[in-house]
Amino acid sequence: MLTNLLSDSVRAAGLGALMRGAGLVTRFIPIPQPTLLVGEGSSARLGQTIAGFGHRKFLIVTDSIIARLGLLSPMTEALTEGGAEFVVFDEITPDAPIPLIEKGIDFYKEHGCDAIVAFGGGSSMDSAKAIAVAVANPKPLRQLAGYLKGLHTPVKIYAVPTTAGTGSEVTVAAVISDPESAKKLVIVDPRMVPQMAALDPALMTGIPPHITAATGIDALTHAVEAFVGNWTTSYSDGMALSAVGMIFDNLRTACRDGKNLAAREKMALASTYAGFAFTRANVGYVHAIAHQFGGKYHTAHGLANAIMLPLVLKYSRPAITDRLAALAVRAKVGEEGEAAEVLAQKFLDAVDQLNHDIGIPTTLAALREEDIPALAEAALQEAHTGYPVPRYMTQEICEDLIRQVLPKEKPAVRKKKSA
Repeated sequence: MLTNLLSDSVRAAGLGALMRGAGLVTRFIPIPQPTLLVGEGSSARLGQTIAGFGHRKFLIVTDSIIARLGLLSPMTEALTEGGAEFVVFDEITPDAPIPLIEKGIDFYKEHGCDAIVAFGGGSSMDSAKAIAVAVANPKPLRQLAGYLKGLHTPVKIYAVPTTAGTGSEVTVAAVISDPESAKKLVIVDPRMVPQMAALDPALMTGIPPHITAATGIDALTHAVEAFVGNWTTSYSDGMALSAVGMIFDNLRTACRDGKNLAAREKMALASTYAGFAFTRANVGYVHAIAHQFGGKYHTAHGLANAIMLPLVLKYSRPAITDRLAALAVRAKVGEEGEAAEVLAQKFLDAVDQLNHDIGIPTTLAALREEDIPALAEAALQEAHTGYPVPRYMTQEICEDLIRQVLPKEKPAVRKKKSA
């Protein structure tokens, strides 16, 4: 037992040193920032603007629901008025798999496009990025997974998010699904950050409360993991804290009153700020585990993050007490001058309460006991080779953490004996 503990301690120290070194390198990697258009009607303004950029034809990447609801209309009408041509690929599904993205690549080529507009939630954003990279670097998508695997610059992307969660409109990564391995693949390239993004709260007013809730906690997870990890910068801290404050101020309102444009706009900004934060400072175990849930069970990414966030924070607490205290103050659940331990607990309690108030479950219905060892192993592999986590887990600890979200067994119903 002692040997195992020493081995785990040595390994954690080595991984920590490696990740700190990688963090120093990432500080010097230039990451573009898109021009942001914010406010009601900004999707139309984006259409007006990019119509004059001289592109031959835009590929609009979206899903069938958005197309059917007419959410594209303000932007496409502006494109038409500006004399720009476009085609719409509206077949994106949640956790878009590689074959579907390959279909989008073929669609882009068949129609002679030379730029892409990502319009929708995280799946549409990530699919558009994957198409942009693959068109410029014609090789299998699986070979593009990882860091900077494409030699050539991706085609230009513009973005209109319709959910406030992923922050993908400003990030360097695209997450896609590999149905063969039942895993998520991550493509990372700073050159695929969109050139321009429109944060239009009017597009978000029809989002159901449960999606608003899950995507909102997704944004919170991005901000919190960026803030408590080991690659923080003053810039990422500022963005993360701003996002956390706006989420605690506005998420409950957005869930309760979906037509509230002010709350929707603040949540859209919070998602974008959180995206800026984790693009520079990266994420941690919450994402590593959530990606495995998504790959294995097709669990919505925001929901998976929301379920795991409280548990990972509680495990990490001994290493991040001061950081949790700062988050408590920004979330307005504690006050400057209180003891760090007290503030840290207040923030943990506040995350639990927020999840409860907006209907986030505490268990994952699809999770099976027999899957837990493999899920934990894959999550640790992802986290320990790419994320600057503040406190390392062993296989056993990770399994135990995941086990806490197993669905609770329903007590058997006893039949009354007949008289």
